[in-house]
Amino acid sequence: MDTPIWTPSSQRIAQANLSRFIEFANNNISDEINNYAHLFQWSIEQPEEFWPAVWRFSDVKASSEWTHVLTHGEQMPEAKWFEGARLNFAENLLPRRDDKTALIFWSEDQQKRSLSYRELYQHVAKLSAAMRKAGIVVGDRVAGFMPNMPETLIAMLATTSIGAVWSSCSPDFGVNGAIERFGQIKSKLLFSADGYFFKGKAHDSVARVDEISRQLPSLEHVIIVPLLNEKPDISMLANGVLYNDFASGNKFIEIEFAQLPFDHPLYILYSSGTTGLPKCIVHGAGGTLLQHLKELILHTDLKQDDRIFYFTTCGWMMWNWLASSLAVGATLMLYDGSPFHPNPTILFDYAEQEGITIFGTSAKYLSALEKSGTTPAQTHRLDKLRIILTTGSPLLPESFDYVYRYIKSDLQLSSISGGTDIVSCFALGNPILPVYRGELQCRGLGMKVAIYDEHGKSVRNQQGELVCEAATPSMPIYFWNDLDNKRYKAAYFERFPGVWAHGDYAELTDHDGLIIYGRSDAVLNPGGVRIGTAEIYRQVEKLPQILESIVVGQQWRDDVRIILFVKLRQDTLLDDALSSKIKRVIRNNTTPRHVPAKIIQVADIPRTISGKIVELAVRNIIHNNLVTNKEALANPGALEYFKDLPELNED
Repeated sequence: MDTPIWTPSSQRIAQANLSRFIEFANNNISDEINNYAHLFQWSIEQPEEFWPAVWRFSDVKASSEWTHVLTHGEQMPEAKWFEGARLNFAENLLPRRDDKTALIFWSEDQQKRSLSYRELYQHVAKLSAAMRKAGIVVGDRVAGFMPNMPETLIAMLATTSIGAVWSSCSPDFGVNGAIERFGQIKSKLLFSADGYFFKGKAHDSVARVDEISRQLPSLEHVIIVPLLNEKPDISMLANGVLYNDFASGNKFIEIEFAQLPFDHPLYILYSSGTTGLPKCIVHGAGGTLLQHLKELILHTDLKQDDRIFYFTTCGWMMWNWLASSLAVGATLMLYDGSPFHPNPTILFDYAEQEGITIFGTSAKYLSALEKSGTTPAQTHRLDKLRIILTTGSPLLPESFDYVYRYIKSDLQLSSISGGTDIVSCFALGNPILPVYRGELQCRGLGMKVAIYDEHGKSVRNQQGELVCEAATPSMPIYFWNDLDNKRYKAAYFERFPGVWAHGDYAELTDHDGLIIYGRSDAVLNPGGVRIGTAEIYRQVEKLPQILESIVVGQQWRDDVRIILFVKLRQDTLLDDALSSKIKRVIRNNTTPRHVPAKIIQVADIPRTISGKIVELAVRNIIHNNLVTNKEALANPGALEYFKDLPELNED
């Protein structure tokens, strides 16, 4: 599409942080940068100039300067960044101690709270002191089995102020999901709420935490945060204590921020675990901070007076990304619960009432919102909303249309893409560039992203593997318990030696934007022709009868045939007429190769807890292969619908 669907005004461009950064770079580093294309090229060709410029522009707080910006830069994953620098992540996320609002929290049960930066600092100070008293030291692992509430953020900041390592998953991961994650890293302390709310129901967590703690011998303390009840009963927990009793005291104290190397471990995040035990991905403090500041300040155009929201749980890396907004001095908007309870407009109620300026969500949420017939532009005043961010899966072109037609016509819609692997993005938004329908606006600054064909040749206007050809600060420092980086290298560097292969199937466009077609390990290959799954979803989800779908390749007679599973609206059946219509829409808008050999109706589509459909698990099921670690799924029972289907044994 050659015509932008949205273009920033000259005023927005002039006021953008990115425009100020270009001026900063020209004054301090170079005199040749006059647009984003030049800026991007400089950022990937001169990383030892670019990343220090980001550091200084973002005003990173450190107790010691670096001696070398980058060593072993051509040797991923051996590259080392900012050696000699010493800093503290939490100190950078607490830049002020005044009455400005730091966070606003809404819970599905109508609880509402807010904290100023002064109050946030004091809460972190008290908890940090209590954790030190309890024996938490640099390098210890602290786990969170928490809803997305203020105490989760406070616990993370207290943990990282000490130099301990924070790792979290949301309570809907269940007992086994928590044990599989926290057991590997030998967590010493566990934070959990007494429960959480979802779809109008209260879910108790105390009994599950008791079971978790019994199976984690490394745990010395379990801290229970009240949410369901003001005074929860924790008598069953042998090593349990209530949060307010643990972090008691009213005296104002200063936080003792541990000053640590740039690559000191900060977070342990986890792969989805849908094909085996979750990988424990360790991210460094400095790389995470610097990358997030670059993305939030330059690409998201976040400013101190913004109110930034992302619908996420504490088990998704977008929670970690959102938390870094504190470093800018902005206001974090936290929400915990279902995005469709008690009605599909609840998040827009939140946006309207609290004046959200940056609204983040998943592509699936926008698709479901459209299917529900929700039209926020007609029901809500969203005059302060200026940016919508989406990630989690490819944002279909029709969803771009929906946002501009039924949410707000004058805003920047930025589809962003990265992952847990880098706790950030490879491609994302840009406040000084136009938005093209169906495209991510640009490659991220400092990210040497390319698209490779199957021979490892860089291509444009052609689908291929999304790769990163040079080291970046937010790549993992290592995997937990991974001797000689064997699993780390196997995960990203086996396909193209020395080059990070991310696992996305994508295309670089004439606009220098990106189109994501899905995961490359889920790419369909009928007759040797590679087809991204998003190409089919784009057509299928146009039909109002279809709520959701999943497409996989089935091995059949020495080839692969496409099988499409659909979840339909209530009281709708997949008859011959609807099946023919689906095939016709796909054929007319793609190619005959895209048309499924079989279309099968199922009652539900399996998804991870962060909302991503699991094509590989379904592919394994229909081939009678074992699906391990079902705890990673939000609805593991949905896999039963794909077992022993007679249609899969027919021509």
